[in-house]
Amino acid sequence: MANKGSNSVQLRHYNERVVLEAVRRFGQASKAEIARFAHLTPPAVASIVDALVAGGYLAENGKRFGGKGQPSAMYALDPGGAYSIGLHIGRRALDALLIDFSGQTCAFETHDYTYPDPENVKKLANSIIGRFKAQLGEDAQARLIGLGVSAPYFIGGWDEELSFPADVQQAWRSLDLKTYFSETHDLPTMIENDASAAAAAELIYGLGKQYSDFIHISLSTFVGGGLVLDGTLQTGPNGNTAAFGPFPVTASTLSSVPPLAPGKKFEVLLHRASIYTLIRHLNVNGVGIKRVRDLAPMPPEARKFVSEWQDDCSDALAQALIGSIAVVDVEAIIIDGLLPAPLLMETVARVRERFSEMLPSGLIAPAISMGAFGSRGSALGASILPIFSMFGPDTGVLMKKGSDKKPLLIGS
Repeated sequence: MANKGSNSVQLRHYNERVVLEAVRRFGQASKAEIARFAHLTPPAVASIVDALVAGGYLAENGKRFGGKGQPSAMYALDPGGAYSIGLHIGRRALDALLIDFSGQTCAFETHDYTYPDPENVKKLANSIIGRFKAQLGEDAQARLIGLGVSAPYFIGGWDEELSFPADVQQAWRSLDLKTYFSETHDLPTMIENDASAAAAAELIYGLGKQYSDFIHISLSTFVGGGLVLDGTLQTGPNGNTAAFGPFPVTASTLSSVPPLAPGKKFEVLLHRASIYTLIRHLNVNGVGIKRVRDLAPMPPEARKFVSEWQDDCSDALAQALIGSIAVVDVEAIIIDGLLPAPLLMETVARVRERFSEMLPSGLIAPAISMGAFGSRGSALGASILPIFSMFGPDTGVLMKKGSDKKPLLIGS
C-alpha cells in the first residue's frame, strides 16, 4: 500500500502520513497533486491538509499561477513541525546532526577519537545533545521527537585490522545501544546499521527520488552497503542485508597487503575496498596520512599510492557488484563514503570503467553514480529514523504489532 491512501475513516492516520510523503517528495505540492499521488479524493485531501497545517506540519507556500482556473495554493513541510537528532558512532569519529521536519540541517558536530570507547562516546553524545537542545530553545524542544543512532553492527570486531583495546571490544559486544542512550535522555531511541542508515539518507533526500531500486555502497573505515527495493530499505531478519565487507573477491595487488595465506582461495572485499586499507597503503609507503580528509588537497607524495588503491578498490568493487546484480536486479549503484568529493568522483569513475570491462553477458548494467552526502550520510540517515517512524507512510501504522526482537547488541 506504499504511497496509496484509503478513504476509510479508520485509516486517517495512515492517510496523513501519505499526504506528508507526497509533499516531501515534491518539495511543494497543491492539494490536487497530493490527491493524485495518494489516490485519495480531493475532499479527503483538503481535510487532511487543513488539519496538518493547523497542527504545524504543513505550511502554505505561495500560489501557483498560469494554469486553468484559480491559482493553486502550494504546500510544503513546515520546518518547525518536528526535530530529530542523529548520531553516527564510527570507528574513528562521532558525527551528530540536528535536523528539522523538512530535512534541513540545523546543527552538525564531529569529534575524532583513536577508538570508540563506549563511555567516552556516551559523554560526547550527552554533551552534543545538550547543546542541540539549548540551540532549539524551550518551545522547539517540545517538538524534538527522538534520537536515531547508527553504528557498525560489528563495531567491536575486526580487531586485527584496527587494534582496538580488548576491553573496548568486549564492552561493545555486551552493550545495548538503545538502552544506553534512552536511560539518559527522555527521547525515543532508534538504532540502525551505519551503512543501511546512509542508504536511507540517499533514499529519502538523495538519488532515491530518481531510483526506486538501488544498491548503496559506503566506502567508510570498512566498506558497507545498503539495499533499497521498490523504494523501501531492506534490512533482513538480522539487520545485515547488503553486508558487503565479507564478500569474496580475488587477492589484492597492493604491495602493502600481505599475500593470501596458504590454502586460502579468496580475499574479502573489506580488505580491498575500505578506507583503512587506503590509509595503511599510504603509511607503509612512507606517506604519513592518518585521516582520509587530509587527502584534500592531495599531497603530491600521496598521489601515486592513492591511485594504486583506487585501481585495486575499483577492481574488487566491480567483482562484488557484478555478483550482487546477478542475484538482485537494480536500477542503480550509488557509491558514497568518507573520501573527499574529488577523490570519490575519481573512484566512482574507475569503478564504472572496471565494471563495464568485467560485466558478463546476460546481465543488465545499472547506472553507477556518486552519492549525495559523503561523510554525513550515516548521521543523516540516523536522524531520519525517528521522523519516519512517526510520520512515514509505513503500513505498520494500519495494524497493532508487538515486537519480539531481542535488544540490539551493536558489537556482537
